[in-house]
Amino acid sequence: MSPKPRPIEELRNIGPTVAARLREVGIRTRAELEAAGPAEAYRRICAKYPGKTIPVCYYLYSLEGALRDRHWDDIGRDVKQALLEQVGRNR
Repeated sequence: MSPKPRPIEELRNIGPTVAARLREVGIRTRAELEAAGPAEAYRRICAKYPGKTIPVCYYLYSLEGALRDRHWDDIGRDVKQALLEQVGRNR
């Protein structure tokens, strides 16, 4: 018997607003976030909200931290830089 999928809102760094936006772009569980990856999830949210500022620390970095079960600021500078490159942003 496989374990019950872990809802996105139970993950570290994921508050109600981020969870709601993830659900809006089709990501409801940890497994779905892992399959999409933080960069793709961030791109989907940005595409859903054009013209709205979507801060990388509260979204991109937090999504990576959620998968690692770490605070978003503890994922490391190299990881942050790689994520920025994946979404086509410079720091």
